[in-house]
Amino acid sequence: MKHLLLTFCLLTGFLMADAPITLVLHGGAGAERKKLTPEKEAACRAVLEEALRKGYTVLKDGGSSEQAVIATIIVLEDSPLFNAGRGAALTRDGIVELDASIMVGQTGLAGAVANIHGVRNPILLAQKVMRTTPHVLMIGRGAENLARQEKLQFEEPEWFITPEQKERLERAKKKDLPKGAYAPVPGRDHSLLMGTVGAVALDKEGHLAAATSTGGLAGKLPGRVGDSPIIGAGTYAEDGVCAVSCTGHGEFFIRNAVAYDVAARMKYANATLTDATQAIINDKLKKLDARGGLIAVDAKGNVSTPFNSEGMFHAHMGPDGVAHIAVFEE
Repeated sequence: MKHLLLTFCLLTGFLMADAPITLVLHGGAGAERKKLTPEKEAACRAVLEEALRKGYTVLKDGGSSEQAVIATIIVLEDSPLFNAGRGAALTRDGIVELDASIMVGQTGLAGAVANIHGVRNPILLAQKVMRTTPHVLMIGRGAENLARQEKLQFEEPEWFITPEQKERLERAKKKDLPKGAYAPVPGRDHSLLMGTVGAVALDKEGHLAAATSTGGLAGKLPGRVGDSPIIGAGTYAEDGVCAVSCTGHGEFFIRNAVAYDVAARMKYANATLTDATQAIINDKLKKLDARGGLIAVDAKGNVSTPFNSEGMFHAHMGPDGVAHIAVFEE
């Protein structure tokens, strides 16, 4: 009897053990060594670490993966160094149009916004779509009205615009916009992709979440929407499988349903997280000359951060609380 009781207690303890809390983030693919100064790299790394620690603290204190990715993205949206929120890329007309999305793996709920103006933290608006409406994706004026209704913070247009993005727009204007189903990045200038931000997390309850936020492709046509607010393309989370956030040339990620493809390969082909993500980024997309990357975490806390551009700002922290931050292949 004692033996059975001991066995029961051990099994119960095992089943109730906390999952290995894990947070992964990215600050966008497209970084190039020759264009990234030591000062800029150091500044970006500092913001990545701040965002990483902010989100990880949520997990460490028992918060949900949803809360963790939101906290992480807010830091990155508020920084002028990344292409999301303040510092977002400019359209061909020189304005900022913002996209964001979030998905929680426990319920499969998701929320996204596209082509919005003035909302300081688009990720909070995406969360409001998920939590306060029956919808998944809202765009433009309707989404902005929801932001006002929910009393989210707005900023003047000038607050979002940075000198770096003005310069990037001028470069983009000198290049022809790509045409055709599989056109490459203009002039192969992959830095025009740079800066989309994302986060994925596994909380102690074993629940997964993913979030992505962006200003899109520099010099894009007004009204263009990439993969970031498209569930299954730029963002996906499913408990027991994985959470994914993508960055790169969004048209390719939409056509190939990249974020969901990771989960599908794991579920239906029994691929590991690493095998699934590497096959998509460094085989399937690379053959299409589609540049970008993704971050992902699975239900066991395994992390994958593949990219096929020269660099991608990314960082992660696992149960040991040690921050790992990188831009280029070490």
